[in-house]
Amino acid sequence: MRGHRAFRSTRLIPIKGQSCLQINSCGTRGAGAASGLCAAVTSAYAADPVPYKITTGQERGTYIQIGRDLSKYVADPAGINLDVLPSQGSAENVQRMRYEAGVKFALVQSDVYQAYMDMAASGNKDAAQVIQPLRLIMPLYDEEIYFVVRSDSPLKYINEIKGKNISVGPNGSGTALSAETLYRLMFGEPIAEGNEQHLNNEDSLAKLIVRKLDVAVIVAGQPAKLFQDMNPELLQQIKLLRLDPNAPETARAKQTYFPATIRTSSYPNWINEDTPTLTVKAFLVTYDYGLRGTVGALSKFADSLCTNFDQLQTSGHPKWKQVHLELPPLTKGWKYYPPMEKRLRSCIAHRDALAKQSPGGAQQVSARSVDADAPKPKKQSCTAQEKVLLLCDQ
Repeated sequence: MRGHRAFRSTRLIPIKGQSCLQINSCGTRGAGAASGLCAAVTSAYAADPVPYKITTGQERGTYIQIGRDLSKYVADPAGINLDVLPSQGSAENVQRMRYEAGVKFALVQSDVYQAYMDMAASGNKDAAQVIQPLRLIMPLYDEEIYFVVRSDSPLKYINEIKGKNISVGPNGSGTALSAETLYRLMFGEPIAEGNEQHLNNEDSLAKLIVRKLDVAVIVAGQPAKLFQDMNPELLQQIKLLRLDPNAPETARAKQTYFPATIRTSSYPNWINEDTPTLTVKAFLVTYDYGLRGTVGALSKFADSLCTNFDQLQTSGHPKWKQVHLELPPLTKGWKYYPPMEKRLRSCIAHRDALAKQSPGGAQQVSARSVDADAPKPKKQSCTAQEKVLLLCDQ
Protein backbone atom coordinates (compact mmCIF):
# COMPACT_ATOMS: atom_id res chain seq x y z
CA MET A 1 0.00 0.00 0.00
CA ARG A 2 2.87 2.37 0.74
CA GLY A 3 4.10 2.04 -2.83
CA HIS A 4 0.55 2.48 -4.15
CA ARG A 5 0.04 5.70 -2.20
CA ALA A 6 3.41 6.98 -3.34
CA PHE A 7 2.44 6.38 -6.98
CA ARG A 8 -0.86 8.20 -6.55
CA SER A 9 1.01 11.26 -5.25
CA THR A 10 2.98 11.43 -8.48
CA ARG A 11 2.08 14.24 -10.94
CA LEU A 12 2.29 13.66 -14.71
CA ILE A 13 3.90 16.50 -16.66
CA PRO A 14 4.42 15.49 -20.31
CA ILE A 15 6.51 18.51 -21.31
CA LYS A 16 9.12 17.99 -23.97
CA GLY A 17 12.64 18.41 -22.69
CA GLN A 18 11.58 18.03 -19.02
CA SER A 19 10.90 15.16 -16.66
CA CYS A 20 7.39 13.83 -17.24
CA LEU A 21 6.98 12.97 -13.55
CA GLN A 22 7.49 14.78 -10.31
CA ILE A 23 7.76 12.24 -7.48
CA ASN A 24 7.19 12.89 -3.81
CA SER A 25 9.31 11.12 -1.21
CA CYS A 26 8.42 7.47 -1.44
CA GLY A 27 9.77 3.99 -1.29
CA THR A 28 11.84 2.42 -4.04
CA ARG A 29 8.88 0.42 -5.34
CA GLY A 30 6.91 3.59 -6.02
CA ALA A 31 9.88 5.33 -7.56
CA GLY A 32 10.62 2.36 -9.80
CA ALA A 33 7.05 2.13 -11.07
CA ALA A 34 6.96 5.85 -11.64
CA SER A 35 10.27 5.75 -13.49
CA GLY A 36 8.95 3.09 -15.87
CA LEU A 37 5.80 5.05 -16.59
CA CYS A 38 7.85 8.22 -17.05
CA ALA A 39 9.94 6.55 -19.73
CA ALA A 40 6.83 5.29 -21.50
CA VAL A 41 5.13 8.69 -21.45
CA THR A 42 8.29 10.49 -22.58
CA SER A 43 8.79 8.02 -25.44
CA ALA A 44 5.19 8.36 -26.62
CA TYR A 45 5.33 12.15 -26.40
CA ALA A 46 8.58 12.39 -28.36
CA ALA A 47 7.45 9.88 -30.98
CA ASP A 48 4.15 11.57 -31.79
CA PRO A 49 4.51 15.33 -32.19
CA VAL A 50 1.38 17.18 -33.24
CA PRO A 51 1.44 17.65 -37.05
CA TYR A 52 0.49 21.23 -37.97
CA LYS A 53 1.21 23.55 -40.90
CA ILE A 54 1.96 27.23 -41.36
CA THR A 55 1.50 29.09 -44.67
CA THR A 56 4.15 31.71 -45.33
CA GLY A 57 5.34 33.28 -48.61
CA GLN A 58 7.61 32.94 -51.62
CA GLU A 59 10.70 30.74 -51.37
CA ARG A 60 13.19 33.61 -51.11
CA GLY A 61 11.01 35.97 -49.14
CA THR A 62 11.09 36.87 -45.45
CA TYR A 63 7.83 35.14 -44.48
CA ILE A 64 9.15 31.66 -45.18
CA GLN A 65 12.24 32.32 -43.04
CA ILE A 66 10.04 33.58 -40.21
CA GLY A 67 7.96 30.40 -40.54
CA ARG A 68 11.09 28.24 -40.32
CA ASP A 69 12.18 30.09 -37.19
CA LEU A 70 8.77 29.47 -35.58
CA SER A 71 9.00 25.79 -36.50
CA LYS A 72 12.50 25.36 -35.05
CA TYR A 73 12.50 27.58 -31.98
CA VAL A 74 8.83 27.58 -30.93
CA ALA A 75 6.85 24.65 -32.34
CA ASP A 76 9.46 21.94 -31.81
CA PRO A 77 9.95 22.64 -28.07
CA ALA A 78 6.14 22.65 -27.74
CA GLY A 79 5.85 19.15 -29.21
CA ILE A 80 4.48 20.37 -32.55
CA ASN A 81 5.86 19.27 -35.90
CA LEU A 82 5.24 22.46 -37.85
CA ASP A 83 5.46 22.05 -41.63
CA VAL A 84 6.44 25.36 -43.27
CA LEU A 85 4.54 25.84 -46.54
CA PRO A 86 5.48 28.33 -49.27
CA SER A 87 2.72 30.39 -50.88
CA GLN A 88 2.10 33.38 -53.10
CA GLY A 89 1.46 35.50 -50.03
CA SER A 90 -1.05 36.91 -47.56
CA ALA A 91 -4.37 36.50 -49.38
CA GLU A 92 -3.56 32.89 -50.26
CA ASN A 93 -2.51 32.35 -46.64
CA VAL A 94 -5.89 33.63 -45.41
CA GLN A 95 -7.70 31.25 -47.75
CA ARG A 96 -5.55 28.25 -46.79
CA MET A 97 -5.83 29.07 -43.10
CA ARG A 98 -9.59 28.94 -43.53
CA TYR A 99 -9.98 25.90 -45.77
CA GLU A 100 -6.86 23.70 -45.97
CA ALA A 101 -6.57 20.71 -43.65
CA GLY A 102 -3.82 20.93 -41.06
CA VAL A 103 -3.05 24.63 -41.52
CA LYS A 104 -3.17 26.11 -38.04
CA PHE A 105 -1.04 29.24 -38.57
CA ALA A 106 -0.60 31.86 -41.28
CA LEU A 107 1.45 35.01 -41.82
CA VAL A 108 -0.73 37.86 -43.07
CA GLN A 109 -0.22 41.53 -43.89
CA SER A 110 -2.36 43.97 -41.94
CA ASP A 111 -3.77 45.65 -45.06
CA VAL A 112 -4.85 42.29 -46.50
CA TYR A 113 -6.58 41.34 -43.24
CA GLN A 114 -8.28 44.74 -43.17
CA ALA A 115 -9.38 44.41 -46.80
CA TYR A 116 -11.24 41.19 -45.95
CA MET A 117 -12.78 42.88 -42.90
CA ASP A 118 -13.92 45.86 -44.98
CA MET A 119 -15.48 43.65 -47.65
CA ALA A 120 -17.24 41.57 -45.00
CA ALA A 121 -18.59 44.72 -43.37
CA SER A 122 -19.89 45.93 -46.74
CA GLY A 123 -21.97 42.76 -47.10
CA ASN A 124 -19.67 40.44 -49.05
CA LYS A 125 -20.69 37.02 -47.72
CA ASP A 126 -17.67 35.21 -49.17
CA ALA A 127 -15.28 37.58 -47.42
CA ALA A 128 -17.24 37.26 -44.18
CA GLN A 129 -17.10 33.46 -44.32
CA VAL A 130 -13.34 33.61 -44.77
CA ILE A 131 -12.33 36.25 -42.23
CA GLN A 132 -14.84 36.16 -39.36
CA PRO A 133 -13.52 32.93 -37.73
CA LEU A 134 -9.87 34.00 -38.01
CA ARG A 135 -8.04 35.31 -34.96
CA LEU A 136 -4.74 37.08 -34.39
CA ILE A 137 -1.96 35.63 -32.25
CA MET A 138 0.29 38.71 -32.20
CA PRO A 139 1.71 41.45 -34.41
CA LEU A 140 5.20 40.76 -35.73
CA TYR A 141 7.17 43.38 -37.64
CA ASP A 142 6.91 46.01 -40.34
CA GLU A 143 7.43 44.86 -43.93
CA GLU A 144 9.09 47.35 -46.23
CA ILE A 145 7.56 48.06 -49.64
CA TYR A 146 10.19 48.17 -52.40
CA PHE A 147 9.51 50.10 -55.60
CA VAL A 148 12.22 48.81 -57.94
CA VAL A 149 13.16 50.30 -61.33
CA ARG A 150 16.10 49.96 -63.72
CA SER A 151 19.24 51.87 -62.80
CA ASP A 152 18.91 54.03 -65.91
CA SER A 153 15.25 54.87 -65.26
CA PRO A 154 14.45 58.60 -65.08
CA LEU A 155 12.10 57.87 -62.14
CA LYS A 156 13.37 58.89 -58.71
CA TYR A 157 10.30 58.95 -56.46
CA ILE A 158 7.44 56.58 -55.69
CA ASN A 159 4.84 59.21 -56.60
CA GLU A 160 6.13 59.17 -60.20
CA ILE A 161 4.86 55.67 -61.08
CA LYS A 162 1.46 56.82 -62.41
CA GLY A 163 0.74 55.37 -65.85
CA LYS A 164 3.79 53.07 -65.81
CA ASN A 165 3.88 49.35 -66.60
CA ILE A 166 3.92 47.80 -63.12
CA SER A 167 4.24 44.29 -61.70
CA VAL A 168 2.19 44.21 -58.50
CA GLY A 169 2.79 40.59 -57.49
CA PRO A 170 0.66 37.46 -58.01
CA ASN A 171 -3.07 37.34 -57.26
CA GLY A 172 -3.31 35.97 -53.74
CA SER A 173 -0.26 37.90 -52.56
CA GLY A 174 -0.20 40.68 -50.03
CA THR A 175 2.07 42.55 -52.43
CA ALA A 176 -0.72 42.77 -55.02
CA LEU A 177 -3.17 44.12 -52.49
CA SER A 178 -0.62 46.65 -51.14
CA ALA A 179 0.43 47.82 -54.61
CA GLU A 180 -3.12 48.29 -55.85
CA THR A 181 -4.25 49.98 -52.62
CA LEU A 182 -1.28 52.35 -52.64
CA TYR A 183 -1.85 53.28 -56.28
CA ARG A 184 -5.52 54.09 -55.60
CA LEU A 185 -4.61 56.15 -52.54
CA MET A 186 -1.92 58.12 -54.35
CA PHE A 187 -3.64 58.75 -57.67
CA GLY A 188 -7.36 58.31 -56.99
CA GLU A 189 -7.77 55.63 -59.67
CA PRO A 190 -6.83 51.97 -60.21
CA ILE A 191 -3.85 50.82 -62.23
CA ALA A 192 -4.93 50.57 -65.86
CA GLU A 193 -5.53 46.94 -66.78
CA GLY A 194 -3.02 47.10 -69.63
CA ASN A 195 -0.32 48.42 -67.28
CA GLU A 196 -0.66 45.79 -64.55
CA GLN A 197 1.15 42.45 -64.44
CA HIS A 198 0.85 39.77 -61.76
CA LEU A 199 4.33 38.25 -61.59
CA ASN A 200 6.26 36.71 -58.71
CA ASN A 201 9.28 38.54 -57.36
CA GLU A 202 11.92 36.78 -59.43
CA ASP A 203 10.00 37.13 -62.69
CA SER A 204 9.25 40.78 -61.93
CA LEU A 205 12.94 41.60 -61.57
CA ALA A 206 13.88 39.59 -64.65
CA LYS A 207 11.32 41.40 -66.82
CA LEU A 208 12.35 44.73 -65.33
CA ILE A 209 15.98 44.20 -66.32
CA VAL A 210 15.08 43.25 -69.92
CA ARG A 211 12.85 46.35 -70.19
CA LYS A 212 9.48 44.60 -70.26
CA LEU A 213 8.44 46.41 -67.09
CA ASP A 214 8.87 49.90 -65.70
CA VAL A 215 8.33 49.18 -62.01
CA ALA A 216 8.35 46.07 -59.81
CA VAL A 217 6.60 46.33 -56.43
CA ILE A 218 7.90 43.89 -53.81
CA VAL A 219 6.89 43.61 -50.14
CA ALA A 220 9.46 41.94 -47.88
CA GLY A 221 11.03 42.47 -44.49
CA GLN A 222 14.63 43.61 -44.75
CA PRO A 223 17.08 42.11 -45.29
CA ALA A 224 15.23 40.19 -48.01
CA LYS A 225 16.95 37.05 -49.23
CA LEU A 226 15.67 37.86 -52.73
CA PHE A 227 18.10 40.78 -53.02
CA GLN A 228 20.86 39.26 -50.88
CA ASP A 229 21.09 36.23 -53.21
CA MET A 230 20.83 38.19 -56.45
CA ASN A 231 23.73 38.13 -58.92
CA PRO A 232 25.84 41.26 -58.18
CA GLU A 233 25.96 42.27 -61.85
CA LEU A 234 22.16 42.09 -62.12
CA LEU A 235 21.75 43.88 -58.81
CA GLN A 236 23.63 46.88 -60.18
CA GLN A 237 21.06 47.15 -62.99
CA ILE A 238 18.24 48.05 -60.60
CA LYS A 239 17.59 50.79 -58.05
CA LEU A 240 14.96 51.82 -55.50
CA LEU A 241 12.52 54.70 -55.76
CA ARG A 242 12.38 57.03 -52.77
CA LEU A 243 9.43 58.33 -50.78
CA ASP A 244 9.06 62.09 -51.20
CA PRO A 245 7.75 63.40 -47.85
CA ASN A 246 6.50 66.61 -49.47
CA ALA A 247 4.48 65.04 -52.30
CA PRO A 248 0.66 65.17 -51.93
CA GLU A 249 0.55 61.54 -53.13
CA THR A 250 2.67 60.59 -50.11
CA ALA A 251 0.25 62.29 -47.73
CA ARG A 252 -2.62 60.27 -49.21
CA ALA A 253 -0.64 57.00 -49.02
CA LYS A 254 0.07 57.63 -45.32
CA GLN A 255 -3.64 57.33 -44.60
CA THR A 256 -3.07 53.55 -44.57
CA TYR A 257 0.70 52.95 -44.70
CA PHE A 258 3.59 54.25 -42.62
CA PRO A 259 7.01 55.71 -43.46
CA ALA A 260 9.99 53.37 -43.22
CA THR A 261 13.64 53.21 -44.27
CA ILE A 262 15.46 50.57 -46.30
CA ARG A 263 18.91 50.68 -44.76
CA THR A 264 22.28 50.43 -46.48
CA SER A 265 23.32 47.98 -43.75
CA SER A 266 20.71 45.54 -45.10
CA TYR A 267 22.15 45.68 -48.64
CA PRO A 268 25.73 47.01 -48.49
CA ASN A 269 26.48 45.63 -51.95
CA TRP A 270 23.51 47.34 -53.54
CA ILE A 271 22.36 50.69 -52.13
CA ASN A 272 24.71 53.52 -51.15
CA GLU A 273 22.31 55.49 -48.94
CA ASP A 274 19.32 54.81 -46.74
CA THR A 275 16.12 54.89 -48.82
CA PRO A 276 12.81 56.18 -47.41
CA THR A 277 9.78 54.08 -48.34
CA LEU A 278 6.49 52.81 -46.89
CA THR A 279 5.69 49.82 -44.71
CA VAL A 280 2.91 47.43 -43.73
CA LYS A 281 2.59 45.32 -40.55
CA ALA A 282 2.83 41.49 -40.54
CA PHE A 283 0.65 39.42 -38.19
CA LEU A 284 0.69 35.81 -37.01
CA VAL A 285 -2.84 34.45 -37.48
CA THR A 286 -4.80 31.35 -36.46
CA TYR A 287 -8.46 30.20 -36.27
CA ASP A 288 -11.00 30.33 -33.46
CA TYR A 289 -10.53 26.64 -32.61
CA GLY A 290 -12.63 25.05 -29.90
CA LEU A 291 -11.62 21.39 -29.66
CA ARG A 292 -9.75 20.67 -26.44
CA GLY A 293 -6.77 19.00 -28.16
CA THR A 294 -6.24 21.89 -30.55
CA VAL A 295 -6.71 24.51 -27.84
CA GLY A 296 -4.18 22.67 -25.69
CA ALA A 297 -1.60 22.42 -28.46
CA LEU A 298 -1.97 26.08 -29.43
CA SER A 299 -1.70 27.09 -25.77
CA LYS A 300 1.60 25.20 -25.53
CA PHE A 301 2.73 27.01 -28.69
CA ALA A 302 1.92 30.33 -27.00
CA ASP A 303 3.89 29.35 -23.90
CA SER A 304 6.84 28.31 -26.05
CA LEU A 305 6.65 31.51 -28.11
CA CYS A 306 7.02 33.58 -24.95
CA THR A 307 9.62 31.32 -23.33
CA ASN A 308 11.80 31.12 -26.45
CA PHE A 309 11.28 34.68 -27.67
CA ASP A 310 14.82 35.73 -26.75
CA GLN A 311 16.22 32.89 -28.84
CA LEU A 312 14.12 33.97 -31.81
CA GLN A 313 15.67 37.41 -31.53
CA THR A 314 19.24 36.14 -31.22
CA SER A 315 19.17 33.17 -33.61
CA GLY A 316 16.31 33.84 -36.05
CA HIS A 317 15.91 36.20 -39.01
CA PRO A 318 17.10 39.77 -38.25
CA LYS A 319 13.47 40.95 -38.42
CA TRP A 320 12.82 39.25 -35.05
CA LYS A 321 14.87 42.02 -33.43
CA GLN A 322 12.09 44.43 -34.44
CA VAL A 323 9.32 42.31 -32.93
CA HIS A 324 8.01 43.32 -29.50
CA LEU A 325 6.51 40.67 -27.23
CA GLU A 326 3.27 42.54 -26.65
CA LEU A 327 -0.44 42.46 -27.51
CA PRO A 328 -1.48 46.03 -28.32
CA PRO A 329 -5.11 47.14 -28.73
CA LEU A 330 -6.57 46.09 -32.07
CA THR A 331 -8.48 47.83 -34.83
CA LYS A 332 -12.26 47.53 -34.52
CA GLY A 333 -13.44 44.04 -35.51
CA TRP A 334 -10.02 42.40 -35.09
CA LYS A 335 -9.71 39.86 -32.26
CA TYR A 336 -6.95 37.90 -30.60
CA TYR A 337 -7.38 34.12 -30.14
CA PRO A 338 -8.48 33.94 -26.47
CA PRO A 339 -6.61 30.81 -25.27
CA MET A 340 -3.31 32.02 -26.70
CA GLU A 341 -3.96 35.61 -25.64
CA LYS A 342 -4.45 34.46 -22.05
CA ARG A 343 -1.20 32.47 -22.00
CA LEU A 344 0.80 35.19 -23.73
CA ARG A 345 -0.45 37.96 -21.44
CA SER A 346 0.36 35.85 -18.38
CA CYS A 347 3.85 35.05 -19.65
CA ILE A 348 4.51 38.65 -20.70
CA ALA A 349 3.48 39.87 -17.23
CA HIS A 350 5.81 37.32 -15.64
CA ARG A 351 8.71 38.42 -17.87
CA ASP A 352 8.05 42.06 -17.06
CA ALA A 353 8.00 41.30 -13.34
CA LEU A 354 11.33 39.49 -13.56
CA ALA A 355 12.82 42.34 -15.59
CA LYS A 356 11.82 44.85 -12.88
CA GLN A 357 13.36 42.65 -10.17
CA SER A 358 16.67 42.25 -11.98
CA PRO A 359 19.28 45.02 -11.59
CA GLY A 360 19.69 47.77 -14.11
CA GLY A 361 -8.11 39.82 -20.89
CA ALA A 362 -9.11 36.57 -22.24
CA GLN A 363 -12.54 35.62 -23.59
CA GLN A 364 -14.24 32.21 -23.66
CA VAL A 365 -13.16 29.70 -26.32
CA SER A 366 -15.47 29.60 -29.32
CA ALA A 367 -18.19 27.00 -29.15
CA ARG A 368 -17.09 25.56 -32.49
CA SER A 369 -17.65 21.86 -31.92
CA VAL A 370 -15.27 20.46 -34.52
CA ASP A 371 -12.11 21.57 -36.30
CA ALA A 372 -13.40 20.25 -39.62
CA ASP A 373 -12.43 22.04 -42.82
CA ALA A 374 -15.28 24.01 -44.36
CA PRO A 375 -16.04 23.75 -48.07
CA LYS A 376 -14.70 26.74 -49.95
CA PRO A 377 -17.45 28.78 -51.63
CA LYS A 378 -17.31 29.12 -55.42
CA LYS A 379 -18.01 32.27 -57.32
CA GLN A 380 -17.87 32.72 -61.07
CA SER A 381 -17.56 36.51 -61.42
CA CYS A 382 -15.83 39.02 -59.20
CA THR A 383 -14.28 42.45 -58.92
CA ALA A 384 -10.58 43.22 -59.27
CA GLN A 385 -10.18 43.33 -55.48
CA GLU A 386 -11.99 40.02 -55.09
CA LYS A 387 -9.54 38.49 -57.57
CA VAL A 388 -6.58 39.71 -55.53
CA LEU A 389 -8.17 38.31 -52.35
CA LEU A 390 -8.99 34.99 -54.06
CA LEU A 391 -12.70 35.29 -53.39
CA CYS A 392 -13.72 33.80 -56.74
CA ASP A 393 -12.62 31.05 -59.07
CA GLN A 394 -9.68 32.12 -61.20
